[in-house]
Amino acid sequence: MIKYENIVKYIKNEILSGNIKAGNKLPSIRELCFKFSCSKITATKALAALEKEHIVYSVPRSGYFLVENKIYGKDSSTKLIDFASPYPDRFALPYDEFQHCLIQAMELYKENLFANFSTKGLPALITAMAKKFQDYEVFAAEEQIFVTTGSQQAISIISRMPFPNNKNNILIEQPTYHGAMECFKLNSSIVYGIKRGVRGIDFEELENIFKNNEIKFFYTIPRFHNPTGFSYSNAEKRNILKLAEKYDVYIIEDDYLNDLEHFTKSQCMYCLDLGERVIYLKSFSKILLPGLRIAAVVLPTQLVNKFSQYKKWDDISTPIISQGALEMYIKSGMFDVHAKKLRNVYSQKMTHLKDLIKQHNCSNIVSYVPDSGFFASIEIINGISSNHVISRLKEKGILVSDTKRYYLGDFFDERFLRLSLSRVDNNQITQGILEILKEINEYNGKIGCLFGSKWK
Repeated sequence: MIKYENIVKYIKNEILSGNIKAGNKLPSIRELCFKFSCSKITATKALAALEKEHIVYSVPRSGYFLVENKIYGKDSSTKLIDFASPYPDRFALPYDEFQHCLIQAMELYKENLFANFSTKGLPALITAMAKKFQDYEVFAAEEQIFVTTGSQQAISIISRMPFPNNKNNILIEQPTYHGAMECFKLNSSIVYGIKRGVRGIDFEELENIFKNNEIKFFYTIPRFHNPTGFSYSNAEKRNILKLAEKYDVYIIEDDYLNDLEHFTKSQCMYCLDLGERVIYLKSFSKILLPGLRIAAVVLPTQLVNKFSQYKKWDDISTPIISQGALEMYIKSGMFDVHAKKLRNVYSQKMTHLKDLIKQHNCSNIVSYVPDSGFFASIEIINGISSNHVISRLKEKGILVSDTKRYYLGDFFDERFLRLSLSRVDNNQITQGILEILKEINEYNGKIGCLFGSKWK
């Protein structure tokens, strides 16, 4: 790593850990030169890089200062600790860079603003996506790729259109992304559920459901599962595909956070699929801008024509300016830079959370903390209802959610707490988790955290 990049990383870590707070002065150029044994040019270059990212600002003859709320480690001393929000931190999103792409797209595609455009999507964006998807080991022809107005539109179309297997019922994990679940129910589908826990799913139960219930497709979030954070192993993915092939079931693979994956041996289900069973769904909202409303779906060839018909009369075409801006953002390389930055941020947060809970192990919980992603989960095993814990924590300014809305009615397990790390920094994680563990233990008549836990 280049020396100035080490300085940038060091300062960002200091911000994340809370050692540098909003409005605080950063170490001087002289201090940085001494600490890193570097020249003034190198130290100045590092501070300039941070200023370019709008993380710090300079005051002539005074030095550099941290911009308020402009980095993931914000000063949280007087703010709510929000473990409930599923949305990305707005200060971690690339507004300035993407604004530049929007302006360029307005100029480049201005003629297309006066007419309807391709139902399938902007050809230049589809080409860029096809190339980008190769990084995910999704090797698809451009003819198989459609741009949709968010992943929700793709999910809705797929749930309504007929499939070659002539089946009508849908299987979902329990719990699962509530937006998909509600969409399936509103489209009058018969929806079955299968429990998914830290140990995965029961394959005997999965086979029984596939065999006896005329399942059209199985909607799954194989990695960084919402709301639990669970991920399937490659072996589990292959077992699901094997049963899908045996019983003529399609798979919708919602790979919404694949850009946060840093375990290089983890494979998507699409690349393991040898029978064209997998519909690959990729959203750009979580990692870029929630309001962008751009997603892509990669379809088996036998579904392309039917999907095209439904897409055309669903919205005619996805907004051209958003597509053009995303195309430029991907082709310029800015997308990869931003994804790498977020990958580091979220892996650091998860590592901090994992170390914290290990350090303060409690016998009253079982926890699951992945290596990256937005979500982790806690199972309360001493009989306390999650509703009690959530209510008590809210009084202390700590927002946590249960998983009720992520279940079909009969499945709800009130022992689980969902932890979203998208809008909390390391200081907030420390404060919040200690309060959560304290609340659980105090309710159980204990003081402080106990050791010898059932940590997983």
